[in-house]
Amino acid sequence: MSMKEVEEQMLAVQSKNSSYFVEWIPNNMKMAVCHIQPHCFKISSTFISNSMAIQELFKRISEQFTAMFLLKAFLHWYTGKGMDKMEFTEAESNTNDLVSEYQQHQDAMADEEGKMYEDDEDESEAQGPK
Repeated sequence: MSMKEVEEQMLAVQSKNSSYFVEWIPNNMKMAVCHIQPHCFKISSTFISNSMAIQELFKRISEQFTAMFLLKAFLHWYTGKGMDKMEFTEAESNTNDLVSEYQQHQDAMADEEGKMYEDDEDESEAQGPK
């Protein structure tokens, strides 16, 4: 498959499903083509998706960090090498801010989907029974 065909197909997918792509992630689709044919297959593909699910990982890491930081576990190793406790506090704050930002975008998307669902119901009621 040529690179041009791949780009055309990717553009078609993005155009067809534009409501699923958020504006706040610029250049939200990336692709690469390997021209070496896979053994025993005529064609193959791989799909990797970026989703809001990553926020759960950040939440878990933050919770684990907070528990260890409160106990000052392993902290002496880092402060002994010149790091300051405030650097850890700042990193924790940055992670929590990141989780909050993901949550805001997820909530906004849920609100939009809810409004779209309500609009569909309103249209169905306006058309009456079929």
